[in-house]
Amino acid sequence: MSTPTPHTTHYAVAIVGGGQAGLSLSYYLQERGISHLVLEKNTLVHSWRSQRWDSFCLVTPNWQCNLPGWSYAGDDPHGFMVKDQINAWLEGFVAHVDAPALEGVTVHKVARHGDNQPFTITTSQGSFTADQVVVASGGYHKPIVPRLAERLPAHITQMHSAEYRNPQALPEGAVLVVGCGQSGSQIAEDLHLAGRKVFVATGDAPRCARFYRGKDVVDWLADMDYYNLPVTQHPLREGVRDNTNHYVTGRDGGRDIDLRRFALEGMELYGLLTDLQGDSLQFQPNLQAHLDHADGIYNGINASIDKYIAAHGIDAPPGGPYVPVWQPAEERTTLDLAASGITTVVWCIGFLPDFAWVDAPVFNGRGEPVHVRGVTQQPGLYFLGLPWLHTWGSGRFSGVARDALYLAEQIESRIGKLDTNAETAETELLLS
Repeated sequence: MSTPTPHTTHYAVAIVGGGQAGLSLSYYLQERGISHLVLEKNTLVHSWRSQRWDSFCLVTPNWQCNLPGWSYAGDDPHGFMVKDQINAWLEGFVAHVDAPALEGVTVHKVARHGDNQPFTITTSQGSFTADQVVVASGGYHKPIVPRLAERLPAHITQMHSAEYRNPQALPEGAVLVVGCGQSGSQIAEDLHLAGRKVFVATGDAPRCARFYRGKDVVDWLADMDYYNLPVTQHPLREGVRDNTNHYVTGRDGGRDIDLRRFALEGMELYGLLTDLQGDSLQFQPNLQAHLDHADGIYNGINASIDKYIAAHGIDAPPGGPYVPVWQPAEERTTLDLAASGITTVVWCIGFLPDFAWVDAPVFNGRGEPVHVRGVTQQPGLYFLGLPWLHTWGSGRFSGVARDALYLAEQIESRIGKLDTNAETAETELLLS
């Protein structure tokens, strides 16, 4: 990290957020000699250190780690880096970029007072101005914890998935994991492998195979060009941004996560958690539907791989649909807290975005930015690092570089236009 010029308060570009997205853009702006400042309220790439559990690992293979000028260079491209390896790789990226950044600075407001005026960025360490602003703070800001949590008995420990670290840090007793997306399913597995009694309140999260017909499913999808599919060509269009990520794991070299198999081993599965009546948790009778939905997506992805293999005459091991190894005998809709021995609840139901500090007319009714490849209708205001900003990889190590390069080009083009307009105005003044 380089130290910004002392007392400088105006920049061509301000980047809010010092994660992989903000640093990727800084890399390309430095290539172009464009003055900029990265503002980070914590430390650079902090979320990978502070919001991941101890056994966390990538769910995509290492070869997809491809930040600007900093691709994975280890000896296991088809493996899955664990938490310490990820952070070591990212620390190398931080040093490689050497961004002009200020850490520990919270941005309170970004606003523009007049169409031709620079943006004012009000922060915990004073105000800055910038001709252009890039919001690169991601889309996971507010941990979702339902109001139901307020009614749970005081003796039950509660935490969000971002706070979970390991089974040993929890009180003795059973654990209820609410949600079965990537975080929920992996935390449930972590607890299960540690010998803890685990209950899971499921949702409609999809799942996918880790390996199929001789290769990682990610490798097949890359061959099928899925990761280059822009959001504008996806069947769901912008609706795909609301999709829950498929659950799978890279743990121990990578494998499927099959909640049905966990159930055979003693994990207890329920449908959607809806209420608490006295000491009894209430669930919808939709566990079977959730499991069937996840398996349907799993088999659908594999079927698309089958079609690709057949169409291209590829010699690959035989495949076939997943056959359920367990079925719920009944739809249980209640769970007594005392009788179950539950002492901890881990909420794994995601995050909400919070862009209230961006004072610009660029949001839809749900508070989400409206943009095309990160470019908003407010000239000079951009977003970067959001899920499906442009492609599947936009919020990941695999695709953020492409998005950052695109925005760097847009920023450079706008600087050229601003300079041309300024020169034209100066010439007209001299001739008047």
